[in-house]
Amino acid sequence: MAPDRRAALTAGLLFMVATAASLLSAAVERPVLTGTGYLARIPENMDRVSAGGLLELIAAGASAGIAISLYPVLRKRSEGLALGAVVFRALEAVMYTVAAVITLSLPRLAQQYPRAAAAGGGFRGAGDALAGVREDAILAGVLAFTLGALMYYYVFYRSRLVPRWLSGWGIAAVFLLLTACLSALFSHVPVTSFTILILPIAVQEMVLAVWLIVRGFRPGAIGPGSPPRPAGTWTSNTTGSCADSVAASTCAPTRL
Repeated sequence: MAPDRRAALTAGLLFMVATAASLLSAAVERPVLTGTGYLARIPENMDRVSAGGLLELIAAGASAGIAISLYPVLRKRSEGLALGAVVFRALEAVMYTVAAVITLSLPRLAQQYPRAAAAGGGFRGAGDALAGVREDAILAGVLAFTLGALMYYYVFYRSRLVPRWLSGWGIAAVFLLLTACLSALFSHVPVTSFTILILPIAVQEMVLAVWLIVRGFRPGAIGPGSPPRPAGTWTSNTTGSCADSVAASTCAPTRL
């Protein structure tokens, strides 16, 4: 298998894993961890909270893996943006890991909450502090994702590694997600509450994943310093031939 085809297949699978894990973790955790009585609800939903934390860890690993798998392909078009995508998506993975560790620590805290509440302990404050840090870590991770995703979608758009309608959709969806992040930052509500703004990038990444798995990257995509070719042109790999000619009749035959 060619390296670019292997990178496309790997990235496509990781896109699916990361998107599915993120959506599932939010769906599993949100009914339990939102609201004022979450510490009382956690003991009755230990499996859901543990499953949510595990899904967060899976999403973290897959998020970093996407940029790493794309790096060998993107660096041929823009090494700086390819490296930037790796850095920001790795930062995203770190933030998601922090959130996952806090999620997995909440059940132990919740088990001691009834006794501490009866004794007048400050477990509620500790729980609220941990939950706040968790939400901030998730928000920071999503912000890091928007920066990393903008970098590789821009390279996709310029180089036409994937169709421009697909990379353009990704750029527009990332800006919607950035709007959700800024809204969450200033309204002090979880970023996962802005479902309408999150849905476009979730659907786009699934479509992109299917495209990468089935079709892969576009052969002959524009590299660094290469001017865009008009539609309908072709490039011959034969030495001495006329490249980028529309009609074969315009090329003079090469004499041996």
